[in-house]
Amino acid sequence: MRYLSLLAFVLIIASCARPVAQFTVDAEEKKAPAEIKFVNKSEKAESFFWDFGDGTFSTDSSPVHRYVQSGNYLVTLRAVRGNHESEKELRLQILPPEGCLIEIKTEFGTMVAELFDDTPLHRDNFIKLADEGFYDSLLFHRVIKGFMIQGGDPDSRGAGPNQRLGGGGPGYQIDAEINPRFVHTRGAIAAARTGDAVNPEKRSSGSQFYIVHGNPVTEDMLRRQEMRNGFNYSPEQVADYEANGGAPFLDGEYTVFGRVISGLEVIDKIANQPTNPGDRPRKDVKMQVRVIR
Repeated sequence: MRYLSLLAFVLIIASCARPVAQFTVDAEEKKAPAEIKFVNKSEKAESFFWDFGDGTFSTDSSPVHRYVQSGNYLVTLRAVRGNHESEKELRLQILPPEGCLIEIKTEFGTMVAELFDDTPLHRDNFIKLADEGFYDSLLFHRVIKGFMIQGGDPDSRGAGPNQRLGGGGPGYQIDAEINPRFVHTRGAIAAARTGDAVNPEKRSSGSQFYIVHGNPVTEDMLRRQEMRNGFNYSPEQVADYEANGGAPFLDGEYTVFGRVISGLEVIDKIANQPTNPGDRPRKDVKMQVRVIR
């Protein structure tokens, strides 16, 4: 009888144990976009609720959260045990990126790209359109494996399956900013344009762009390319082409104004989608674009 009373007393004490919410942040760098790992050090808790301060939430024990934009975020962890709970708050500062970054979201994943300061006309135009929501729900309407994925035609928003695409734009072109520093290695972002016969100045489309998927490239191929168009590749460019491949036959012909710095595998996934005649994916591949600040 005394044993049962002692056991009941222990169970009552255990059931009254209050949780203690506690966590730390594990991150080497806190610049947008930043993936932050939250290390849960709570005690006596059965469940958790996280408020990351940016309008998103999680019930994972030790979540990893991606902050796209810079800012000052109040992170709250609520640890729960039965009818008892405890909260812990932490102020998290995410700094702006050093360069001009954009995010391109698709159902196959997210690409983060840098826009070059040395192509200011293209950089500023892309930022303007992205901030206006111009690119949201547009399609990658032309996809050629081993070459590139192209999008940015406003006519592709809600386009029917047999609708011809590729001729739309915002109603203006951009003067060429072809820079020999920027070449068509895998992940390069360049502006589409009409052909030389009607566009000898190589002016760019006001909105359409492509991202290079590319094929393997050797130094011999680059040397032959140099003889054809007088383009001189630096040792760094040769090494980049040999390591990552690309489309060097486009160098000097189109304005390269950015490059994908994370999410290269997304290009592979999109490039591998089955296409109909005209190189449009059989299943629509939509994009959502935002500027990272």
